Amino acid sequence: MARAQLTTDFYCNSCPNVFKAVLPVVRSAIEKEARMGASLLRLFFHDCFVNGCDGSLLLDDTPTFTGEKNAVPNKNSARGFEVIDQIKAAVERECPGVVSCADVLAITSRDAVHLLGGPNWDVKLGRRDTRTASQAAANNSIPPPTSNLNQLISFFQNVGLSAKDMVALSGSHTIGQARCTSFRSRVYNETNIDASLAQTRKNNCPRTNGVGDNNLAPLDLQTPTYFDNNYYKNLLQRKGLLHSDQQLYNGGSTVSIVRTYGESQSTFANDFVNGMIKMGDIKPLTGSKGEIRKNCRSVN
Repeated sequence: MARAQLTTDFYCNSCPNVFKAVLPVVRSAIEKEARMGASLLRLFFHDCFVNGCDGSLLLDDTPTFTGEKNAVPNKNSARGFEVIDQIKAAVERECPGVVSCADVLAITSRDAVHLLGGPNWDVKLGRRDTRTASQAAANNSIPPPTSNLNQLISFFQNVGLSAKDMVALSGSHTIGQARCTSFRSRVYNETNIDASLAQTRKNNCPRTNGVGDNNLAPLDLQTPTYFDNNYYKNLLQRKGLLHSDQQLYNGGSTVSIVRTYGESQSTFANDFVNGMIKMGDIKPLTGSKGEIRKNCRSVN
């Protein structure tokens, strides 16, 4: 039943200007740093995959509480929390105590995609915020960049998303950057990688662990700040930066989907939107469950 309770007009009476409050803050953050769009989109993904879209990722650690920010997939990696703080503050000025941090993440991720040239869609809303978090679940639920195809399919199936959803949502990697730690093994050890790409990436990612770990490289070589289907075109040429990226086009069951998205931007955009809406439906807290946090970093 929880799924049915999210609606695109949830705040039409209680906070009719919520979208107008969010958009300028997202736009300003992306104008300052284009990479931020990808970072904000990723926050929604890393929130939803851990016990549902409930804002758990946003909670800070305290002496008596362990959140998810220091889990392996997030530590030194998840970013943009201060932008979420700014968006939440803008929404609170508009309508105090009404809009959840979980919904702020959902709206923000849509705006980030659209501002970078990607599709637009009506976001389903009505989520409430959790009072708990799970570092263990974050460590075990978010697919690492070392995942093979079967593991990727399994991670997504565990939260009710299909292999097709997985390939479409992986298109998020048409924007943003990855740290050297995420692609070092691929560029030095794998054979299904374009030689010139491997060489280029080695230039800013030394072979030795611990050296240049946080050096960045674009996930999509051509247009890392524009949301298009180049990600899939890269895979067709063995130019996926992460091991998990190239797994989608490596002789397995998802090859034809990658080819379709590489050929048709509109098909990709349509399936990406469907995937985002389905992901936003993962186990939301609704009704009287959870709360509406005043500050996304801490429970009320």
